[in-house]
Amino acid sequence: MTEAPETSETSETTEAHLEQLLGRALNSFDLPDSLVERLGTALAHSTALHSSHHSASLRRSTHRHTYLLADGSAVSLWELTHNAGRDGTDQHELYREESEARLAASRLPVGPMTGWTVERADGRPLDEDDEDDIALLSTLLARPIPAQPRMYVPDNSADHARRVLRRAENADRPGEETARRLRLAFAHHITQSFGRACAVEGGRDAGFTLYEHQFLLLDGSEVSLWEVEHTATPDGRHMCEVYEDEETARRAMESRSRVL
Repeated sequence: MTEAPETSETSETTEAHLEQLLGRALNSFDLPDSLVERLGTALAHSTALHSSHHSASLRRSTHRHTYLLADGSAVSLWELTHNAGRDGTDQHELYREESEARLAASRLPVGPMTGWTVERADGRPLDEDDEDDIALLSTLLARPIPAQPRMYVPDNSADHARRVLRRAENADRPGEETARRLRLAFAHHITQSFGRACAVEGGRDAGFTLYEHQFLLLDGSEVSLWEVEHTATPDGRHMCEVYEDEETARRAMESRSRVL
């Protein structure tokens, strides 16, 4: 969908608008402290609907909030709103860059295909050959996502690494030595290596996604962080874990699928 024209908001003060925006975002703690401090000097603001998507199981939209600061500069925040949580209520996420909001939107599940019916275009019932074709199609769709070409982007990469490590909840996440090396990161690239919903113990579905965050350091070396995002938790909440190598991350996903 094309971006909608910006509309100024006059019904509330900029201070109140910013407070509400930060308060409802689940990940507002990921924003750099320096950015939040700068936003505290905002004099005016405007909001524009950037994109919107609605389907039978998913509702999401992205808004751009732009703030005019006291020093004459402007800062934009990208808000992703969706109903992909367990209870279907609206959830809000906040990002500094449009690319981060797009990536977060791409991670949202589209929901299981339960309750769907498949038939011919002319309405006739499926025969054996048709069912075989559907089984083949399902197999193809279940294949791992092919590797994407590596393209490093210099974009506050050291801060991106800090935020990835900060949201990790696993006790065996990378330690201070890795964090110290990643302070030298000046470019990074994100690759989705795995993504699938599967049944876990207890009879419910859980989503698993594996991302590789690849960092290029000032000394020319490369470091990867492997991030596992899943909902295989007792209450179905979203959880992030971070590991230093792919094998350990994949073992963790296998373990989490049996933990319930």
